[in-house]
Amino acid sequence: MICLLVVFAHVTTKASAFTRPTVNTITHQPLLTSSPSPASTSRTTSRTTSRTTSRTTAVQSAVDRGYDTPINISELAPRDIPTFEEWSYNYGIQRHASHQLTYSEDGWDVYAMTCDAIPGGTPVLCVPQELILSANKAMEEFPKESMRAAEKIVYSVNADSEIRYWYLMVKLLVELEKGEQSAWFPWLNSLPRYYTNAASMTPFCCLCLPTLMRKLAVKERGNMSRLSVSSIKLIPFLNDDTKYDTDLVDWVYQIVYTRAVESPDGDMKIVPMGDMFNHAGEYPEIEPSYDEEGNYYAYTSYDIPPNSPLRISYGDPTNPSFLFARYGFLDDTTPATFCKLIPPHINKDMEELGYSQNRMLFYRTGDVSDEVWDILLYQHLSSTKIGDKRMLMSSHREGDYQTKQMLHEKYYGETSRLLLEHIEEFLAQLDKLSGKVEGRSVEEHPRLPLILKHNQFVRDTFLTVRNRYFGY
Repeated sequence: MICLLVVFAHVTTKASAFTRPTVNTITHQPLLTSSPSPASTSRTTSRTTSRTTSRTTAVQSAVDRGYDTPINISELAPRDIPTFEEWSYNYGIQRHASHQLTYSEDGWDVYAMTCDAIPGGTPVLCVPQELILSANKAMEEFPKESMRAAEKIVYSVNADSEIRYWYLMVKLLVELEKGEQSAWFPWLNSLPRYYTNAASMTPFCCLCLPTLMRKLAVKERGNMSRLSVSSIKLIPFLNDDTKYDTDLVDWVYQIVYTRAVESPDGDMKIVPMGDMFNHAGEYPEIEPSYDEEGNYYAYTSYDIPPNSPLRISYGDPTNPSFLFARYGFLDDTTPATFCKLIPPHINKDMEELGYSQNRMLFYRTGDVSDEVWDILLYQHLSSTKIGDKRMLMSSHREGDYQTKQMLHEKYYGETSRLLLEHIEEFLAQLDKLSGKVEGRSVEEHPRLPLILKHNQFVRDTFLTVRNRYFGY
């Protein structure tokens, strides 16, 4: 099957819309008539601890081998979007005539949008499967014997669940060593170098986060550490300048973990141009899919008005902390957030009552989810009224709403007190965290402004809940 959409058209004037400086253009390979040699395609932004990093090359080995214009992964390096758009056309990526890439107001982000209205169900993007990076393909490409020692390190640090991401990291490092000889070089050179997610934060930044967000940040940073040089250095076919370069390996980690998506067949893939769709909370404009041959398609989910962003869903919209930790943005359109109620022990009864981060919610309207009230009631009864606790669980399992509601009304004074105590304690924690930031240099910790914005977002939600139930 040929990946062809007759409604697609290449807009040659797109490149002129970008005013940011670009690096030198390169000579492109011809339009594909067969599968390209697999090459690195990934979301790039270097993880460094400050904006003052002056690293000038991404792959020194490319210089050593005589390649020109290796990728600059300095955080302030320009992104060559026009060359990427030309490359995408030459390599058979097909786009709707209204699909375009544009810069965010702060100049850091590049994302997809439409300049004209597009009806629902319209294909806006098609990417041939040959251009899609795949963990499964990488596993097939590299000799098993040469990967065995490195794989053992990954498994030994309990990172076996991340093996698909890790293989994509290896694939990208292989391609980056090729410099401009990689078929995906223009795409790589178009990607951002600056990240604001947890893996990019300084240790001090992590200390300025609330408890749950801090745990997520530490987990992300630990995961990056586990998958970095300790395992990569055992891959025999990588150049030493590549596999011992911690900045480069961290950068590749960021590429994979912020741009790879799981496909319906369980593979982990990175789709050039498809990775330019930003996140939408409840109503994403784009629905991605794959055909039987593995080609990627993006269709509009509903009628899209002109000058609208084209977005997909990165995950649960009621879990903004995860989105911040993994991707580095604050979704201020989320309707709710986890209530941050973390008991010292979560048993099966509590899980049955609905204890989970995507159900224990504080809504921006000030409402509190039923699951929060159920858990507060369970906690109170566990230490005071064992008989009523059994009644609560029995009524929950049997769907006896009247009995359950009777218990909530009977103990509302106690559960509301517990709710208020939790709100006040968490607000006090946020105050202490804000105090830590005073006098700290943004140049040294450039992610602090976004962290403060995140903390204020959570504060506002908690204040709204407090006002809703307690009047102040």
